[in-house]
Order: sequence, then structure tokens, then C-alpha cells
Amino acid sequence: MTTSSPLSAHDIQVLIVAAAGIAILVLLIVWLKVHAFLALTIGALFVGVGSGIPLEKVTASYENGVGGVLGYVGVLIALGAMLGKLLADSGGADKLVETLLRGRPATLPWKMALVASIIGIPMFFEIGLVLLIPVVMLAVHRSKGPAMRLGIPALAGLSVLHGFIPPHPGPLAAIAVLHADVGVTLAFGLLIAIPTVAVAGPLFGALAARMVPIGAAGAGLAVTATGAAADGAANAQDPRPSRSPSFAWTLITLLSPLVLMLIKAGADIWMDKTSALRPALDFIGDPVFALLIAVLLAMVSFGTAVGFSASQLAKKIGASLTPVVGVMLIVGAGGGFKQALVDGGTGTAIAKIALAVGLSTLVLGWIVAVLIRLATGSATVATVTAAGIVAPLATGLSPNHLSLVVLAVGAGSLFFSHVNDAGFWLVKEYFGLTVGQTIKTWSLMETIISVMGLVLTFALSLVL
Repeated sequence: MTTSSPLSAHDIQVLIVAAAGIAILVLLIVWLKVHAFLALTIGALFVGVGSGIPLEKVTASYENGVGGVLGYVGVLIALGAMLGKLLADSGGADKLVETLLRGRPATLPWKMALVASIIGIPMFFEIGLVLLIPVVMLAVHRSKGPAMRLGIPALAGLSVLHGFIPPHPGPLAAIAVLHADVGVTLAFGLLIAIPTVAVAGPLFGALAARMVPIGAAGAGLAVTATGAAADGAANAQDPRPSRSPSFAWTLITLLSPLVLMLIKAGADIWMDKTSALRPALDFIGDPVFALLIAVLLAMVSFGTAVGFSASQLAKKIGASLTPVVGVMLIVGAGGGFKQALVDGGTGTAIAKIALAVGLSTLVLGWIVAVLIRLATGSATVATVTAAGIVAPLATGLSPNHLSLVVLAVGAGSLFFSHVNDAGFWLVKEYFGLTVGQTIKTWSLMETIISVMGLVLTFALSLVL
């Protein structure tokens, strides 16, 4: 059945079932506090049965979806976690911050956005936030200015990386579902990220500081106490480095996977496919190879070079995997939910409607991601589900436009974080804000990022 034919009774059935499946997700995650992995699994099986997939094939459909996404994304999440752990434990993040935050106070918001963006490359949002908050508060104390002036740029840098840039789980999952090119998506993602961070970070931060003119005093006490307890626990359990990594090696290690992936992206765009160099460039620019090289480099620059032994490094790398198991399972279950939608015919039905009303895949992906983000509070769930829903519409798109759809979905997944999002409460507690102040700062910043992401991806789609 093609997307050009009119809606059939089965199309209407699967659309109702898909809506009910998403409603079940919301009910389980938001109201009953069920883990997103279980909620997505239950929702996938419901959609499979309700869409008319033969009963004996429902679980196979789900398993294929899980394997298809995790077979690609799982390895990258694990490698990214290893790189982030070594960066944090070696003092590399501290060296980066210490070096970049020198200079005139007027440049601090822009430097804070830059620091957050660099630290955010290998780290999940929550880990990056925990790492950056004490730095933000220290800078606020030194500058004697409002907390939001530096806090919002740091949050914007982390959030934009989380939504737009591989190797973060959301973008990687959407790339896998839509069969987009990682290098092209990374190149376009960086192109969109720079102006988005500038507007949602330092520029909006100046306005947010006037709307919520709090200093670091109240929040600083809580953060200091939390940081001291965390440091005490870390000292008791983890060996500390005997020396600090250099700024140059820290930067080289963190940026190496991006450089390798961008080289591949450049080859995809400008180099002929028959060139003898293409296979080698495709290999070194593959995310698995690029991140593996970064981890191996980090084992030296953030490991043996700062005084860690081989056995200590092995323990740290093992410990880095524990916090990401939940993320992997959610991403995998999201792939299973997507596969149930695809195999049941939901994607085809939505494609028919989108074609009938003239809605582009890019805009549709953003809208669906926004709705799921508002309902569930999870950017990752919103990204994976929305990508699966619009996948049939994206089949004939060029590699450039496929990457833009990935970025539009990522932008939609960040829209208006509110009380059902763990990130909302992390920001509220760390900065000592009220719920209203958090909405006026954090939630509004997330909305600016989301809308700018849509506008910029749509503008690029018109010229490419």
C-alpha cells in the first residue's frame, strides 16, 4: 500500500491504536511512574496487537526494533560514557574550565557556553550538569553577578549538544531509525548549534538574569554541600590523579572524534565515491572508530599521563557503564516501539495524512516530537518515537534532508521542559529556584532552542 492512496479503514484503526499507545506511555511514565523502558515495551506490544500484526510476530517485531537501534547506538553510548568518565575523573574538565574562564568578566557568559558545549560532547546532560554547576557558582561568586547570567549559557550549551549532536543518544537513535548519515548530521548540527547556543545562552541569559535576579548565595550553599559530600565519597572510592592533564591534550582528546567524523562528512560531500581514499576516510570517520580512538587517547591523556595505573583505568571504564544501562534500555525499547508502529502500518497512515495536508516531513517530525516531549518529559523517548513515526515519509529524501529531519526531531524533543522532566527539577534544585522561576528561565530557554532549531533546519532545507 502506498502513501498516495486514500486512507483506509485499517489506516484509521492503526492511527487510533497509535494514539492509544502514546496515551498508555504517558499514563505509565507520568502518572504511574513506571520506568520508561517498561512503558515503551508495554506500549510497543499494545500497538503491535492492536494494529493487526499476527500475534506470533508481535514480540519478534519489537525485538527487531530493539536490536536494530541498539546494535548501532549501544556501542556509541558506551564509548561516550567511558570518555566522559575519564574526562571528569582526571581533572580534564577542571583544566578546561580554568583555562577558558580567564579574561574579562564581560566575556564570561560566552566562555561559559563554550565550556559547556565542549564538556557536553562526550557527556550526558545530567552528568554534564552535575559537573558544571559548581563551576558556574564559582564563576558567579567571582564576578559578583546574577546566577542566571552564567547559568543559562552553560545550560544552553549542554542542552543543544544533547538534542542536536552525535554521539548523544537521542540524535544517534534518530539517525539509526531514519538511516541518516552521521557525518552530515554532525556538520549540520554544529552549524545550527552555534547560533542557537548564542541566542538561547548568553543573549537570553542577560534577559533571564533581569527576570530572575538571584545571586549564587542560596544555590551556592546547596551545591557546595552536595559537592563536598560527592567529593568525599569519590575520595573514599576512587583514586585521584597525581597530576592534571594539559589543556592542549584535553582539547585534542575531546575534539578528535568530531574532527574524524567531520572529515568523513567532507569526503561524502566533496569527494568522488570512486576515489581510492574514500574507503579509508569512511572507516576513520565512522562513529564507532572515531569514539574508540578518542577513548584510547583518553586512556593516555586522562589516564596513564595523570598517574592512573592500568588496573585503576580498567575499574573506571567499568564504572562508567553502570549509569548508562538505563539510557541504553530506553533507547532500545524506543526502537521496539518504533518498529511496532512501522510494521503495524501507523507510519504509512501518518504519511498519507501529511501528504494530503501538504505538511513536510521536517515540520511533522518537529510537531510529533514536541507533543511527546510535553506529554512524557523525556527528550530521548520523544526523539526515538517521533523518528519512527515519520520514517516512512523520509524514505525518498536526500542524505542532506534526512539529516535535517533528524535535527528537527531533536529540536522538537527539547521543547518546554516542565514538571514531568527530571532536568527541570535538577535545574530548580541546583540553582535554588522556585517552580515559577524555573519555568521563566530553564523552560523558556529550552523553548527558544527548540523553535530556533526548527527555524534553522527549515531554512537550510530551502537552500540545500
